[in-house]
Amino acid sequence: MAMLLVVGEYRIIGTEPDGDTIQFIPTNPLAFDKLKDAPVEVKNGVARVRLEGIDALETHYDRTGPRIRQPAEFGDKAAQELLTFLGFGDVQRIGQKVVSANPPQTPGWILTQGGDPFKRCVALLGAGTPPGADGTEPQVDVPLLRTTANHHLLKTGLVYPGFYSKLPRELRNELAAVTRQAREAGLGLWPLDATTAPAGALVTGMASLTEVVILPKLFRRLVDHFNLVEQSLTCFPAYLAGKEDNVEVLSTKTTQLTLAPLVQIINGSAVRMTAQPEDTVYTEN
Repeated sequence: MAMLLVVGEYRIIGTEPDGDTIQFIPTNPLAFDKLKDAPVEVKNGVARVRLEGIDALETHYDRTGPRIRQPAEFGDKAAQELLTFLGFGDVQRIGQKVVSANPPQTPGWILTQGGDPFKRCVALLGAGTPPGADGTEPQVDVPLLRTTANHHLLKTGLVYPGFYSKLPRELRNELAAVTRQAREAGLGLWPLDATTAPAGALVTGMASLTEVVILPKLFRRLVDHFNLVEQSLTCFPAYLAGKEDNVEVLSTKTTQLTLAPLVQIINGSAVRMTAQPEDTVYTEN
């Protein structure tokens, strides 16, 4: 699969990078102009980048209400692991904002097919020497994927997979494989993951979401439900039924328009998904 290669640098001081988002400054400000079908916003020379194929625990989610985060241990570990991979050391924060790092910026490159609905660049991230010339469109295969931060984070078990339909099957299969390997080895967050646990994740209101390790997409849907509807799970299935997610379950070859058929409420106080994260693929809206 050919992807656009953009060369530049990562800068983090004054920003709030987490385990799957970071700011990137392309060497050529017009580098993303080739992506007309899925535009990327470059503001003051900076592009917001969302890592392709992964979903890290939320460290500062506030789309529908006050800021809230998932369990700090793994959200913070994923964020630090990403910055270390990209070459940053001695990162100091006040809250979530980076106030110093050594070095303050690092060279890097990204491989992308375009932006998401928020015009963030969805990409594979690399550090150091790029695998080609800036602005070219190299073929991205599994060996190249294995050099990226995306692959590394899933391999460590510090993030969940988050697959969308534009990600080529060959690359998705590799990321799914390392996800399963990390889970089976009990790495990172997997020993505490309650997303598909038989008893589900105990969710008794907004505050309880800061204590359970679950798929961030499910976390975001729960937060939005609690902010916009009610502080219980009673109407959560109906809320999900009204949110278009267009998700395919690979193992059963079935497609659902919403997450509602894949979510169970247990005894009114626990929630679980019936498909593993790497077994689901979402269609870009």
